[in-house]
Amino acid sequence: MNYFYTIVALDIARDRAYEAAQARRIADLVPERPSLIRRSLAHTLAAVSRGSAAIARRLDDGTADDLVRSLAPGK
Repeated sequence: MNYFYTIVALDIARDRAYEAAQARRIADLVPERPSLIRRSLAHTLAAVSRGSAAIARRLDDGTADDLVRSLAPGK
C-alpha cells in the first residue's frame, strides 16, 4: 500500500512541476512594463476622471449655494 502512495505523490509532484513550468513560460511572454497604448489610455481616462470630478464639485458648490440662498430668512 505504501508503494501506491509513493506513486501518487510522485504523480502529484510531477503535475505541480509541469504547472509551475507552464506558469513561468506564460510569465515570460508578458511584458514587464505596460505598453505605450495602455499607458496612454490610462492617462487619458485619468484626465477625464479628474475633469468630471471637478465638474461635479462645481455643481455641488452651486447647488449648495442655491440651497443656502433659498433657506436664508427674509430674502
